[in-house]
Amino acid sequence: MGDSALLRVLLGGVFLWISTVHADCLSLPSSPDDGKLLCVCENEKGTCVNGTCRGDICFFVNVQGREERGCFSNKNRMENCHTSFDGVFVQCCLENWCNAFTTAPPPTGDPEKTNNSMLLWIAVPLVLLLIVATGGCGVLLWLRSRRTHCRLGNAEDPDVTMPKVPSGDDPTYGDIFDEFCTSGSGTGLPYLVQRTMARQISLVECVGKGRYGEVWRGTWMGESVAVKIFSSRDEQSWFRETEIYNTVQLRHDNILGFIASDMTSKNSSTQLWLITHFHELGSLYDFLQYSSLDPESCLKMCLSVACGLVHLHTEILSSQGKPAIAHRDLKSRNILVKRNGQCCIADLGLAVIHSQSSDYLDVGNNPRVGTKRYMAPEVLDESIRMDIFESYKQTDIWALGLVFWEITRRTIINGIVEEYRPPFYDLVPSDPSFEEMKKVVCVDQQRPSLHNRLHSHPILSTIVKIMKECWFQSPSARLTALRVRKTLSKLDHDSDYSIEKLKRDF
Repeated sequence: MGDSALLRVLLGGVFLWISTVHADCLSLPSSPDDGKLLCVCENEKGTCVNGTCRGDICFFVNVQGREERGCFSNKNRMENCHTSFDGVFVQCCLENWCNAFTTAPPPTGDPEKTNNSMLLWIAVPLVLLLIVATGGCGVLLWLRSRRTHCRLGNAEDPDVTMPKVPSGDDPTYGDIFDEFCTSGSGTGLPYLVQRTMARQISLVECVGKGRYGEVWRGTWMGESVAVKIFSSRDEQSWFRETEIYNTVQLRHDNILGFIASDMTSKNSSTQLWLITHFHELGSLYDFLQYSSLDPESCLKMCLSVACGLVHLHTEILSSQGKPAIAHRDLKSRNILVKRNGQCCIADLGLAVIHSQSSDYLDVGNNPRVGTKRYMAPEVLDESIRMDIFESYKQTDIWALGLVFWEITRRTIINGIVEEYRPPFYDLVPSDPSFEEMKKVVCVDQQRPSLHNRLHSHPILSTIVKIMKECWFQSPSARLTALRVRKTLSKLDHDSDYSIEKLKRDF
């Protein structure tokens, strides 16, 4: 039986009982000396005599706010005085006029439940109002801070900042980010925009394939973008790269620009997309296959790679700061060439994050290892300290030296340039095993060969010296990325000064 039906039955019983009470009042003896009580009588039946009645018991009843007073002559009806429930109040007494001033108490429901209900009715509107007000203020503050951030651009520690890219390099991406700004990390579009990116992009052509999956050139908002489609076996790399780009401030001229990360379904299978800036010159590995460089261009490339690595390795403490990051898979295939001749570092699927201020080291959960050809000796002989962040940075420096070697081979000096070859091409097969690389690097302690022509030019001789200091067997003896960058920056400055002096003299 429902609550409303039960209430109707109970109320009907109460009114029936009141009617019998009224009947008892009618049967009262009229003698004032019969020992009966004199009670106040107020009811709608007209059974009262001058507002009074005589009986054995006086009663007061309140039913849903309607009050009645009276009497009945049978003391056995005292049991009816216990018939009280929610909405109905009954009280009996055994003295003359004792029901004259009786009133109903507050509702008899559970006081705690009643109080909770009242608090709920008051609290809910207040909470909703607070949420709306806070949300509105938050949106206004966010828009203001994003606008300020967009105007400030890439403000960093001056000691680790790469000189600004000349105007004309990727201007359209700047316009897009001015419109949407960032996701809060300063490295991508807002999350809600990212989650619809796959539906807005048209894939045009496949520009690269590898064990990770494929890279496509796509169009979005009239501009070309790169879409890296991960294979299912490399899912952890997608998760890791997405996590890093969305939580770390990585906007830098020499780090591949992140736009969005999205999942989409094709042919009943899920595809994992990473959308970034598109660079038509491709990877450094591809570029060096068909292009040769002059010494100044070689220096410019090497300096830009060093600047990107410095930005990764450096922890920046500020409101727009970032933890330190070690790449762990630095190689020419993971470096892209920009239109202005500089490079930018890509593929953070194996990156390690470290925050010295909070003593935090995050190595991720990716079973994939780095590229064996670029592995440092301590990785190959498994002596690396996995719990120390500096160890990962030192492996990046080893790989940086190998990348410099690849660039210098394709640099023309005295009319001589070598064909592109990967590091250790003359010592291991095209797809070397872990043991083959370990024997060459750790046991035999071999290093890539250096052509004599490199020592005849001041720029290349300095880069050769840097390479050798990146290849020390002892990790702690290697240069830091910051030292490499400072040395190359000074060399670049001196080179520019010499060229200007020659022009003036001429």
